Amino acid sequence: MIKQFRKLVRRITEYILDSSVDVNDRAFIVFSMTVLVALFAAIPCGLIMHEPLSATLSTLAGAVFFSVYVTWAVKMHRLEQAKVVISMILVFVFLPVMFFTNGGVYGGTPIWLLLGTIYIALILNGNLKIIMLIVDMAVLMVCWIIGYQHPEYITAYSRGGNYFDSMAGLIIVSGIIYILISFQNNLSRREEKDKSLQRLFTQTATALVNAIDAKDKYTHGHSARVADYSRKIAKEAGMSERECEDVYYTALLHDVGKIGIPENIINKEGKLTDEEYAIIKTHPELGAQILQSISEIPFISIGAHHHHERYDGKGYPSYLKGTDIPEYARIISVADAYDAMTSRRSYRDPIPQQQVREEFVKGSGTQFDPDFARIMIHLIDIDSEYDMKEREEIRELAGKDELVIGTYRSEVSEGIYLSDTITAINMKITPEKKGKTPKPSILLFDALDGRVHTDENNIKELMYFEYGEIWFDGNTYTIGARKMETRMISGSSDEIKGPDEYRVEAVRIRDHALIRIKEYERTFEIIVALPDSARYAYIGLTGEHCRISNVRMDKSEEKVPADYIPRIAEEISYINVPAGDIPNIQIDGYRTNATEGIPVEDGMTITFHTCSLPTARLVWHCPYINIFGSDDGKVTGENYHDYMLMRLDGECWEGDPGCDVELSIIRNDDFAGWDAWKKFNKEGFDCKVSFERHDNSITVRTENMGIILKNTATITDGNKDIYISLTGDQCAITNIRCSTFRSKEN
Repeated sequence: MIKQFRKLVRRITEYILDSSVDVNDRAFIVFSMTVLVALFAAIPCGLIMHEPLSATLSTLAGAVFFSVYVTWAVKMHRLEQAKVVISMILVFVFLPVMFFTNGGVYGGTPIWLLLGTIYIALILNGNLKIIMLIVDMAVLMVCWIIGYQHPEYITAYSRGGNYFDSMAGLIIVSGIIYILISFQNNLSRREEKDKSLQRLFTQTATALVNAIDAKDKYTHGHSARVADYSRKIAKEAGMSERECEDVYYTALLHDVGKIGIPENIINKEGKLTDEEYAIIKTHPELGAQILQSISEIPFISIGAHHHHERYDGKGYPSYLKGTDIPEYARIISVADAYDAMTSRRSYRDPIPQQQVREEFVKGSGTQFDPDFARIMIHLIDIDSEYDMKEREEIRELAGKDELVIGTYRSEVSEGIYLSDTITAINMKITPEKKGKTPKPSILLFDALDGRVHTDENNIKELMYFEYGEIWFDGNTYTIGARKMETRMISGSSDEIKGPDEYRVEAVRIRDHALIRIKEYERTFEIIVALPDSARYAYIGLTGEHCRISNVRMDKSEEKVPADYIPRIAEEISYINVPAGDIPNIQIDGYRTNATEGIPVEDGMTITFHTCSLPTARLVWHCPYINIFGSDDGKVTGENYHDYMLMRLDGECWEGDPGCDVELSIIRNDDFAGWDAWKKFNKEGFDCKVSFERHDNSITVRTENMGIILKNTATITDGNKDIYISLTGDQCAITNIRCSTFRSKEN
């Protein structure tokens, strides 16, 4: 019994000192434990004071309820709910009862009433804390007024003028305050020590990783990127903050074994021999040997040892299969493969992100854990600005300190993505050679990899498309854009300090882009009407006889208004047809638009016509069916939850931990392959989606071109307000009709 009690105390102590657990949760546990002690201490005090048996029994019942409820909340991870419930009980039940049954203002009650204020101040956050403190004061005031005007309502059962009651209350509440203050002081000291050790470990690990990456001229920053991607995957998988940090550091050190591989093998250009490849394959075991001495965090060596295992058992060094591969290693395997594909190598340029996505689709369940591969695919889908890729030291100049351009377009910077937030680029431009006049320009283009291409194969494979050229003197050359207009503004700019300094500001709203070039004494504004809203837009710095240096890029966090760019051409629309029950929508990019939310009802059907846009080129450029929850029934509304996102090609994203998804896909004889599927989407077709709902279990059925989909989403977080919305990627959805709307009209 004593051993079990000590074990329990040790577990509680470890929990409240665990820096990975939210400090408010730990404070809640400390407060709960001290209040429990106070409640159980109040029972013998009541017996000594000869209080009514009903009062003693009610105190005992309260202590038991408190113990059971807090234990349940910890086990079910419902601490946030418990904080609110207990604060309500404390303020509206416990404190008023204590007041009227313990002598009112003449007993120990004024001291006990401090508990509510202490609890609310320490445990709750934000507006709820302020509201509950106001309510606590109001309840206290009401009790005081009633007790003063109607003393007959107060039970004074203590003997000796209630002195014992007052002293007991003072001692117990003082003890609670002392424990909480001691906890806070110890916590601050321990967390400062933990932070110091964490900084030391991070610095040491980073130094080691930099030493490893320095050996390979083609993988600079690889380990840090893999660590970052691994943490993103872990977070999407629903892991705790502590687990995400563990995954991060495991991934950061996953390639530590390469420190024992000769540099001539690591940096060899061209294909490795069988012997050299065998040496490379030893780095996981070398890494495990180096890291296994760190006994406090054993998962670091496990991650290094198994990050090259494959889900189908064909990896190395241990040929583990499926879930026999440690979970962290399965995450790192996905992140490692993603960075390898999206980074430059001696034998190839980075692979475009959308092609990388297809590799994860193909490798799901064979090379990669299907759950983590699915998460990686989702991260690719939402990475609209292609941030997840190898970054050069100076991104705009492809890793060089300056961009030296001799002949026309002999050098072009890496593409800078344009969005609806202003990107500003400050630079210095001088002649490339003495006697030459610098002629800087901007190339406006689109490509899957965000880079300029001249090779015919790359132009076709990477779907390279030029909109036009913009020279810093205001002249333009239209190539693929519909129209370009230039306006000159005279006068100096505050941002420009000298004649060789320039500032470029660029922004894009749907099918229009604005490029603003600021010189020493004038400013040019160039408005570009793009062919459509679906393509991406990048700008590359180039020109003739230029030396571009001192480049600094800043990106605003605020979106510009929808009318920021004056329109110079009509908007291209593919939905100018009669609407059904719901307005038509055109979706130019991944989930850039969506229908209004429709409450899901049993037996409901939705029909619509869909057609992929002319720029659509991939299987997933099609409609999506989104099941979600929010307070106002709007997509991305208050407390928005993505429960399930199902594409008509059969791919599904289970977006929230509070939802279990079971997907069934059947491809019958009518399915003629994905090329035919894409053509079918281009031509357009009518689609019907039916819904069955049993409580919080929703089954979605649809069939198109030989693909039969049945998807059952079971909402497990208790939310009853579930909605359906249509969205997608590069498609137009029109003539949307819903049986719910028609039944309401009838």
